[in-house]
Amino acid sequence: MVWGWHFSPFLVSTSNLPCWLVEEFVVAEECAPCSNFQAKTTPECGSTGYVEKITCSSSKTNEFKSCRSALMEQHLFWKFEGAIVGVALVFACLVIIRQRQLDRKALEKVRKQIESI
Repeated sequence: MVWGWHFSPFLVSTSNLPCWLVEEFVVAEECAPCSNFQAKTTPECGSTGYVEKITCSSSKTNEFKSCRSALMEQHLFWKFEGAIVGVALVFACLVIIRQRQLDRKALEKVRKQIESI
C-alpha cells in the first residue's frame, strides 16, 4: 500500500521501468561526474550531477543510473558539521550571556540584603 493505492505485480508494466529496478545489474563504470554533454542529454544527470554506467544481467542492456559520489558526500558532511558547530557556538554564547545576567541579579539581591541589615 502506497498512499492508499495498492499495486498488484500483475498490473504494473515493467517495460517503462529502467532495467536496474527489475533485474540484477553489474556496474560497468564507477560513479563519475557528468560531462557537459551528458548533463544536457542524460536525464539521470539532473538529480545529482553524477552517473554510473550499468549493464543489466538478463537483458544485457547498458544504461546510466544516477549516483552519489563519495567526494560529494564528504563535502555535504563537512558542510553539515560546520553548520552544527556554528549553531552550537551561537547557543553557547547565549548560555554564557544568560548566566552572566543571572549572576548579576543574584549579586544585586545579595547586596540589597546586606545593605538592609
